[in-house]
Amino acid sequence: AFKVSLAAPGMKKEDFSIEIDNGILSISSQMEQDNRTEEEQFTRREFQYASFQRSFTLPESVQSEKIKASYNDGILNLELPKKEDAKKKPPRTIKIK
Repeated sequence: AFKVSLAAPGMKKEDFSIEIDNGILSISSQMEQDNRTEEEQFTRREFQYASFQRSFTLPESVQSEKIKASYNDGILNLELPKKEDAKKKPPRTIKIK
């Protein structure tokens, strides 16, 4: 299997979008935060925006319907299993007659 890992700290798994279209795997994320602090004499407001998009052309040996994704400790992991016929087979000896 192929394995893809992306560091994306501070995001939630709901922030990600993973799609496959015509053999192209697209991973994107968008996050918005609005922090507001109100005190007696002033109001402080901070905005944070983060987004990214990555696209990969999948080899024909990948079983796109069996791709799995997980997100743990700020790392998005994808496992792209290969088709059976694409897996390396052990060497075979051919006897001469």
